[in-house]
Amino acid sequence: MLTSEDALLAARAKQVLEIQEKHPVLGTGFTDFSLLEAYKQEIETVLRDSFSPLLTRNEIKTASVPFQNLIFNPSQRFKNIIESAGEGFELDIKNMPEDDTYIIACTVILNFCYGYDLSLKRPMYYEIPDANGIKRYYKIMYNADFCEIVPTEKAVKITQEDYDELIDNFGNIELWKAKFPPNSYTFKGFVISNIFDVTDDQSISNIKSSLIGEVKNKDKNFIKEFQNIFRSLLGLKNLRVGFSLYNKEEDTFERVLGDDMVSFLVNRSDSLLCETSLCEDSYNMLLKEKRFFAISDVDKLASIVNTPQFKILQDQGIKSAILAPIASNNELLGILELVSNKPKVLNSINANKLTDVMPFIISTVERSKKEEQNLIEAIIQQECTSIHPSVAWKFRSAAKKFLFDKQKLGPSATFSKIAFENVYPLFGQIDISGSSSARNEATKKDLLLQLTLVEKIFDKITNSKELLIYSQIKFQIESFQEELKSDFKVDTEMTISVFFKNEIEPLLKFLSKKNAALTDDIDNYFNKIDETLGVVYFHRKSYDDTVALFNKNMASLLDKKQVEAQQMYPHYFERFKTDGVEHNMYIGEDITKEDGFNSIYLYNLRLWQLQVMCEMENEYYNSQDEYPLSLDVASMILVFNQPLSIRFRMDEKRFDVDGTYNARYEVVKKRVDKAFIKGTEERVTGKGKITIVYSQKEDEIEYLRYVKFLQSKKVLNNDEEILELENLQGVTGLKAIRVSLLYSNKADNSKELYTYGDLMAEIKS
Repeated sequence: MLTSEDALLAARAKQVLEIQEKHPVLGTGFTDFSLLEAYKQEIETVLRDSFSPLLTRNEIKTASVPFQNLIFNPSQRFKNIIESAGEGFELDIKNMPEDDTYIIACTVILNFCYGYDLSLKRPMYYEIPDANGIKRYYKIMYNADFCEIVPTEKAVKITQEDYDELIDNFGNIELWKAKFPPNSYTFKGFVISNIFDVTDDQSISNIKSSLIGEVKNKDKNFIKEFQNIFRSLLGLKNLRVGFSLYNKEEDTFERVLGDDMVSFLVNRSDSLLCETSLCEDSYNMLLKEKRFFAISDVDKLASIVNTPQFKILQDQGIKSAILAPIASNNELLGILELVSNKPKVLNSINANKLTDVMPFIISTVERSKKEEQNLIEAIIQQECTSIHPSVAWKFRSAAKKFLFDKQKLGPSATFSKIAFENVYPLFGQIDISGSSSARNEATKKDLLLQLTLVEKIFDKITNSKELLIYSQIKFQIESFQEELKSDFKVDTEMTISVFFKNEIEPLLKFLSKKNAALTDDIDNYFNKIDETLGVVYFHRKSYDDTVALFNKNMASLLDKKQVEAQQMYPHYFERFKTDGVEHNMYIGEDITKEDGFNSIYLYNLRLWQLQVMCEMENEYYNSQDEYPLSLDVASMILVFNQPLSIRFRMDEKRFDVDGTYNARYEVVKKRVDKAFIKGTEERVTGKGKITIVYSQKEDEIEYLRYVKFLQSKKVLNNDEEILELENLQGVTGLKAIRVSLLYSNKADNSKELYTYGDLMAEIKS
């Protein structure tokens, strides 16, 4: 520039060279960063060609030392931005960890000193709050024209073998430091940082990260467009993209539903078992550490490690690959698969380019997974009902198969039959004894109270004004009172309720306006009427509240105990609330999806059921002071000796026995609590007693063991009876063991559940 014909340019060059002559250190270089401040004015003059004073309030610009978080000669606008951030703010590149900085410096050396073409240009960002505390994003563009790299005597020569090892180990900082020891290369010069406010662009990207999940799997262009994005990102023309979802329950990778959706890991199979198919390194990195796993040379690695994973990739002509875990909240959702038919073009170095796009992918997969889960749940809700956890696995499998079939067959696809073979049923119930009589009694009391209130009003009317219509109404009231006391029929409640609504209430409202003397009595009447039902609802409310509280408490206790029972051996459980609580249980190998079912688990569950039924009665009678009414309860267990099959009935949304032979069990279950003892008018169930209904002699022997055992534990009394039952419609030969309960004190907390093993030990002793 000094010899330029442009006088101004030559004068400018002369000024700079004079500064160098006066201060040689600015030309030879220095490592003492304090000199940046000492020569601040001189440096500003030297850099004026790049840092124009005319643009200092517009451009965001700094000079900085390579790979050091140290800046100098900033533009005025940059200073203003930092000042707005507030006291204590520390400038830092947000997406550049310390170890990555070291490794990136090494890749620059590989390119500059050894001629390799390693592209690791990632966008760098500052995240700086403005004066209002709102985060703004600034993209950094580096000009490294004024840098050079010089090896020192500590430099280790990099061989091809070193290079091949390094490109497969981006994250191994110790390896990089061994190949590039600290202080083995000197970086001379400085970089100029041109910084741009990209807050708007970043905001748009954040919106895109949300919208990308809206792309439907049905869109055939989705994978093609997605593939083009990654080809541009990595600069590879022959790149292909695949996805696989992770099934945590099965520990498998599965194909994603949708046209043209591919998985190079799963390939043509429906799923890939992770533990047996992946090599140890990839299993640990993908599933445990949630880190990228890069294979720069599939054939080379396959010759060393013999696992199905590499064979599957080889069969598809894949030579290099990057497997990127898609994880959210440390939970693996799936795998992004980038593959190429050329070796070494995909490796652990360019895998790190994915770091900036993974949030978009995670957002997509999270939404996709949620949509799939919602779809599966919707199918279950549509085709089935609320599903017990013990059998949910079979419904999920059927729903997933239904989705695949629907994709292939369309509307002709059908939901698979859900059935379990050879399972043992257990049934029990604890009901309010004489619930119909108790409710009728409460209804009578309410109706009589309401009639008495009306009668009191019409007594006053007839004493003051003798009208025939009032006498007729009073006569009707007296007739209803007599009917309630002597002959309460099914339709009596409805008849009297209609009488109140259609005749009494309109008349009382009329009289309230016409006769001030009756206002208080009429107001008193309406105050005692339930606004919703339009009748006196006092005694019936006490009954209904008692039943509701009884059901709530018994169901809660049963649910709590069920958690313990599932630990013995997983089994199906369901319960229903009526005027009491009923429960069904089914146990067998077909339900658990596991081998190893043994009769001992059935015996344990039967003994558990008997104990819990006793405890439920104890709990109720010990807590009767909490209930509005004092009502008696009766408990019953039905024993069915033979295994049967159950099937989920889609129309009724519940499990039921499968087959004509097994239907006998359902018939008995519905009718047995109303059965009479043979030759009597006494029902087999009764207050204070637990009834065990059965048909086989071996059942009698088994349950008498349980009874004797619980008698020894002071749970049952020593008054057991063996009873024959009257024949039910289509069912004969039923018998029952009936025994009284011993009620323990509520303060006694020694409610211990015993196992079948305890029973056997007691018998042997």
